[in-house]
Amino acid sequence: MPSRSRTPRWTFALVSAGGVMMTLDVTVVNVALSDIARDVDAGLGRVQWTVSAYSLAFGALLLTAGALSDRIGRRTVFTAGMALFTLASAACGLAPDAGTLIAARAAQGLGGALVFAPTLALLAAVYEGARRQAAIAAFAAIASAAGALGPIVGGLFVQLLGWRWIFLVNVPIGVLVVAGALTRMPRSAAPRDARRRLDPLGAALGVGALLALHYPLVTGPEAGWAAPQVLLSAAAGVVLAGALVASQRRGDGLLDMTLLRVRAFSGAAVLGFLARLSSLGVLAFVTLWLQSTHAYTPLEVGLHLLPLTGSLLVVGLFVARLQRVFSPDVLVAAGFAAQGVGLAGLAAAGAGGARPVTTVALVLLGIGGAVIFPPLMGVAVGAAPADRAGMASGLTNACYPLGTATGVAVFGAVFSARLSDGLGTGPDVTGAVREAVETGRFDVLDPALQPLARTAFSGAFTAVCLASALVCLLGVLAARTLRPGAESAGGTAKRPRSRMARAS
Repeated sequence: MPSRSRTPRWTFALVSAGGVMMTLDVTVVNVALSDIARDVDAGLGRVQWTVSAYSLAFGALLLTAGALSDRIGRRTVFTAGMALFTLASAACGLAPDAGTLIAARAAQGLGGALVFAPTLALLAAVYEGARRQAAIAAFAAIASAAGALGPIVGGLFVQLLGWRWIFLVNVPIGVLVVAGALTRMPRSAAPRDARRRLDPLGAALGVGALLALHYPLVTGPEAGWAAPQVLLSAAAGVVLAGALVASQRRGDGLLDMTLLRVRAFSGAAVLGFLARLSSLGVLAFVTLWLQSTHAYTPLEVGLHLLPLTGSLLVVGLFVARLQRVFSPDVLVAAGFAAQGVGLAGLAAAGAGGARPVTTVALVLLGIGGAVIFPPLMGVAVGAAPADRAGMASGLTNACYPLGTATGVAVFGAVFSARLSDGLGTGPDVTGAVREAVETGRFDVLDPALQPLARTAFSGAFTAVCLASALVCLLGVLAARTLRPGAESAGGTAKRPRSRMARAS
């Protein structure tokens, strides 16, 4: 067994490796869809479900997985999830057809949720005080950078080894993480609290509600928001969410509803939703803009996103120090402000701004993401009692994929509406331009249509960036819920105030 001094380092390394794998798999597949569709002889629309199946399964199970980890042990849930994810990755890489691939991707998502849900609780259990802040800040920076690096990693594998290695590379890494978790990660015993019990009904309602709420966000842009399956799923999600809340009022089920009455905790959850909505929710359109306007390959797109990922990683190294100086509300508000300015810069670049404007805008997006998430994660875990840390971690993490899916859906609607307005012509022309946009190639269009297409596309991209900037403004205003002195679940706790605040 490892020495006590080395245990936190092993836990951080294993949790970070798991976080990187789970987050990377959200975005890494997008650049390989065309190759996958060609290889398994399926339409691009069906292959798109290799992305959706993972997102749906991942988002639906996070809440239940977090609460389950409080009962049967966080290391147990983490290890089981990594084992499932590893086996599913092998199945993805060896899949002979689209149906098998989609099913394996759903299994990947289930494993990913089991891995990701207890991460914050695992870190909180082995670190205290300033070291806990530093660990969470580093984990958040690494995981966020992994999501942003998805296009470049996917592009490298597709161009050099083929799309199957996007999944197969997870197998040896997953085996090492499972072995490390079993031998180096401390066992986390389930809290001995007779009132807390397994709650099959609550678990079923939680999974059903999140799945039903995610489904219309994933399928609505393609199927249409008025499609029967979209409306029925949304209605079912509302009903199941209401049933879940009603089933938890007794106080010993899946959720501790008193956590939601803690202003700092509920504020952190809402702000995490908004942060993912305005960052990863718009990243797909930034990638599409780089492909369409500059005809970049997937690998070149990833390289041009390095200002974002690089600034995210570099600033992430200093966030723990910033947290010792500034309170969470100040850091989160500053992060949203930086992202808002960056998105405004991208809007200007989309309207014809110079290349340096794009670079500065991407750097600001990276800085904003680096300083937003660590304080939110710290507040979420710190506001919950130790025996509810897994539940708090799962509930907070459940807001992140929901925010991403909402961002893609909402901004997709904005993009489509603005693109149609910009074209203002017949359906044949609109269809041709849309096909060019989806493939990232305007040069396949009739030369007479290219100027119109580029203008319409730039207008649509600018509208998306401005809409996302408004979300950032909302985040700046909502950050006040994290102000020092916000009550915690264990009593009244005052968080560190900034030096400026102490001097006033």
